[in-house]
Amino acid sequence: MQDPYKPKTNAGHGGETHQQAGANSPTLTTDVGTPIADNQNSLTAGKRGPTLLEDFILRDKLARFDRERIPERLVHARGYSAHGYFEATEDLTAYTRAVPFNSKGKKTPVFMRISTVAGSKGSPDLARDVRGFSVKFYTEEGNWDIVGNNIPVFFIQDAIKFPDLVHAVKPEPDTEIPQAQSAHDNFWDFVSLTPESTHMLIWIMSDRTIPRSLRFIEGFGVHTFRLVNAKGEAQFVKFHFKPKLGLQSVLWNEAVKINGADPDFHRRDIIETLQKGEVIEWEMGMQIFTEEQAANFDFDVLDPTKIVPEELVPVKIVGRLVLDKLMDNAFAETEVVAFSPQNIIPGIDFSEDPLLQGRTFSYFDTQQHRLGSANFNNLPINAPRCPIHNFAQDGFIPLRQPQGRVNYEPNSWGGPRENPETGFQSASSTTEGTKIRIRPESFADHYSQARLFFTSQTPTEQTHIVHALVFELSKVKRADIRERVVSHLINVDKGLAQKVADGLGLEKLPAAAKAAVTPHDMPESSALSIIKNGPNSFKGRKLGMFVTEGSDASLVKGLKDAAEAAGAACAIIAPKISGVKLSDGKLHPVDEKIGGGPSVVFDAVAVIPSKAGADLLKADGSSKDFVADAFAHCKFIAYNDDAMPLFKAVSIDGDLDEGCIKLTKADDAKAFIQACGKLRFWEREPKANKS
Repeated sequence: MQDPYKPKTNAGHGGETHQQAGANSPTLTTDVGTPIADNQNSLTAGKRGPTLLEDFILRDKLARFDRERIPERLVHARGYSAHGYFEATEDLTAYTRAVPFNSKGKKTPVFMRISTVAGSKGSPDLARDVRGFSVKFYTEEGNWDIVGNNIPVFFIQDAIKFPDLVHAVKPEPDTEIPQAQSAHDNFWDFVSLTPESTHMLIWIMSDRTIPRSLRFIEGFGVHTFRLVNAKGEAQFVKFHFKPKLGLQSVLWNEAVKINGADPDFHRRDIIETLQKGEVIEWEMGMQIFTEEQAANFDFDVLDPTKIVPEELVPVKIVGRLVLDKLMDNAFAETEVVAFSPQNIIPGIDFSEDPLLQGRTFSYFDTQQHRLGSANFNNLPINAPRCPIHNFAQDGFIPLRQPQGRVNYEPNSWGGPRENPETGFQSASSTTEGTKIRIRPESFADHYSQARLFFTSQTPTEQTHIVHALVFELSKVKRADIRERVVSHLINVDKGLAQKVADGLGLEKLPAAAKAAVTPHDMPESSALSIIKNGPNSFKGRKLGMFVTEGSDASLVKGLKDAAEAAGAACAIIAPKISGVKLSDGKLHPVDEKIGGGPSVVFDAVAVIPSKAGADLLKADGSSKDFVADAFAHCKFIAYNDDAMPLFKAVSIDGDLDEGCIKLTKADDAKAFIQACGKLRFWEREPKANKS
């Protein structure tokens, strides 16, 4: 096999697993028939240099790909948005001249869209998928877009592979299934032949891709960018957004059931939160480091499949990102909004990351195609909130109407001119080298950071990753693809590989995939675990109270008061939606009928029926599911003595643990809500879900 880190014909980095063309295989060509020598790497100026505009193979491939679907987005079709602001918490002028950071307390309007990636516009919210995390800053010096994800790394290192990745994960073209799922042969075939995807695979098989709410996800800029100050001094930066309420995800079994009960679960959560007058908030942070520091890392910061561990470069919190207003019209805002990584402002600049370089072309090109005109930036949601002066004219939907005779520059009539003092200046960066299609050797370690992510998870989270891999690979029909994936997992963690192999029924472990660079251990990073970064209160969560005719009104009131005092919401679930008479004889409104409000849509539950009500419902399937699911999903459960027939009906009456808290009086609710701050009683999971 050829060395993938030396210039060559068919030079694919990671090509150690790329299948070589057979004698009868046709040669890959462009749409006009030009034979392609390398379909794995963009043309760059030197190994780590910027991507060259003359790379017609890259441009044609991306431009062709960008036009495959109309009118919904090819990726990130299902999204939801809201308005808000960014508030700087300190002056960062020492690092950057970007205006959102030029003074403490400075506020900048923003529009934010969060989305799934693989599914169509009509797909469910809780598909196992990456979440797009895009923020448009409307600054005095133009719009700045951070077009990121809730995962800090990506599947591929070079934008030339983006069409292949998306083709592989989308529904298979002959059958048009499965929708919004990666659990099929094409996806796993592609990633099993692309070792650079291994790190991202461990992330997407973690609970990061099934979040409880979009309010509880992290956001990342993914790529390395540059900050540039007024003196022209530049440093590298990575952007982070940390949810104020902590991280939280659901279990896969819950995600499946939530999608059935409420496929709009995530967007409904945003709507209800903002309608109540509450805000959704993240802390914005930056990892700032010099090129000299980066040169000493044992990974390349230009590689988008790598993170900079927070223990190596701490995240500096620089402000608050706050959402406080719903959209007025979903189509005119979330559907029409056009984000692009090329939208930067003075003080922010690109790095030579080859995936970022390609994205700066592809996103803008896609928006022109999808929105039908180069004038898409004149649409209200995309329009800058600062003066616009240029000589662009005409085209479809010309919302701006230039006046006067001058439509060129230079001219002797007057009009806007460039300004070397205040205009955008690219950061100084020395670049030289031979035109070449190759990845640098510094991109070649595909497994060490995947190992870092896996070993940084708690045992509970590691178990969930194993289960996710077994589920996904069980949907793959070809045994050789399943074995190839396991061969990569051996390089991540042999215990992980063995458990996945056992779950798939492999008789023995395959040989480990050949590693271009031998993986090494890295210090564990607590920042990579959801459970270690969960909340310390029940604020922002939701309690479901299952009641019947005659339930103790004082317990209901005690739970409601305690939850609301903690900043949580409550919902009443009962046998009938028309209302329920509690022990006080009054008719109380009901939020959900049992079956329509399953326990999976709540963060914790209270099961407080009357004795007669429990006896009546102990044979009811929806009532039993409510209790059994809450227990199996390790939720904190409040109950009274009268609930025991329901627990007995699902055979858990003898298994009640410290996560099941008995209520005898209204004041007991305070201790229960305090316990709910942990969100889950994970100690139950091994027993509750044993096969």
